[in-house]
Amino acid sequence: MRLTTLCYIEKEDRVLMLHRVRKKHDENEGKWIGVGGHMEPGESPDECIRRETLEETGLRLRDCRLRGVITFILPDWGDELTFLYTAAADGELTGDCWEGVLRWVPWDEVPSLPLWEGDRVFLPLLKSRTECFELKLVYAPGGALVRCVLDGETIPCPGAGKS
Repeated sequence: MRLTTLCYIEKEDRVLMLHRVRKKHDENEGKWIGVGGHMEPGESPDECIRRETLEETGLRLRDCRLRGVITFILPDWGDELTFLYTAAADGELTGDCWEGVLRWVPWDEVPSLPLWEGDRVFLPLLKSRTECFELKLVYAPGGALVRCVLDGETIPCPGAGKS
């Protein structure tokens, strides 16, 4: 299982989103996601998200908070355990990263972006909950979301069956 981090950096009523359009053979191709990446050997999730954010954006995180732990079951790409953060940041964007285009997006416009269906489950939790949550998102081959388990309880999956 891959170990990864993901962060949604907030600034006023906007969030920094990465449109994944540049990386070859990208499981996230065409989607809008937060910033983050794979943990390196010996690295903690906190160290990873700070390193990945600096590499991808040039920003230094502050007020970084672990908000959730997500287990992604992805038959097409391999399973992944993701540490989900929110944060504020200092500095200026260095420009677009090698994986895609960075853009500050108003929170209320995020749902209209091409997102993974599972993101539509956890992004609202970042706004509605203060405590850390555990989420399991199960995808079928081809990318359809088929099961969502929040804090041990099966919940309806918004858009389940769509990719």
